[in-house]
Amino acid sequence: RLQFYAYRALKKAVRQHKAKAATLVTLDVQTGEVLAMVSQPSFNPNGSRSNKGGRLRNRAIVDTFEPGSTMKPFIVAAALEGGRYQPGTPINTEPGWFRVGRNTVKDVHNYGLLDVTGVIRKSSNVGITKIALSLPGEDIWSLLSGLGFGVPTHSGFPGESAGMLTHFSNWRPISQATLAYGYGISVTPLQLAQAYAAIGNGGVMRPVSLVAIDEPMDAERVVSTETADAVRRMLEETVRPGGTGTKAAVDGYSIAGKTGTAWKFATGGYSEDKYISIFA
Repeated sequence: RLQFYAYRALKKAVRQHKAKAATLVTLDVQTGEVLAMVSQPSFNPNGSRSNKGGRLRNRAIVDTFEPGSTMKPFIVAAALEGGRYQPGTPINTEPGWFRVGRNTVKDVHNYGLLDVTGVIRKSSNVGITKIALSLPGEDIWSLLSGLGFGVPTHSGFPGESAGMLTHFSNWRPISQATLAYGYGISVTPLQLAQAYAAIGNGGVMRPVSLVAIDEPMDAERVVSTETADAVRRMLEETVRPGGTGTKAAVDGYSIAGKTGTAWKFATGGYSEDKYISIFA
């Protein structure tokens, strides 16, 4: 039933937003089981044998993309783990932009003085950049690699992509800054879902499984329970009034999530009118 509803919802969203393609992954955070995994355009076994429009690809496992602002909660998790920050620690984002060397990081608006929770709620690029640049690169890299970025999930699916997470020894300040809001790193939808599942499971990550399992597989703690709970509470603010993901609110349910937008890479740089929208 979940697979059917996911398929129907994704098909509706693609039609509504006139998207070229889409994918959706649903995980059980306590077991790592894939409960639903659908792509559009979808594969019809009764249809043509051609691979028109990528219909034979399982986009959730073999396609990679830059995750945009859905990366911000993990930077905050690294900051909380380091002990220098708390959810209420103030971050000054004025005047809405921030220079990193010769480059400028910008927000959509001048959000002024935010706390760390507000940086997530408003999805401030300036705020998350200031946090990221105050942390050792090794701390960020260790957390992201521990969450499964840059390595396959070992789902067993043929041709699974590993994505890309460069080693912190190769980072410059601007690459550490842009990584904080999801550029310069590539992930698969399944990798991103697995990392968010670790936050949802109190900081414990389980291997993903494409089939039902009798007993959950070995788990690995990647962040403390306190950090995971704090980040989850921040993500709840995202879907409340004043956040960027209010359309994800569901009456009667506690929803935690994060929006993300990533401009597609095109010849000569990033496109100004083609983008990927993400919600975790």
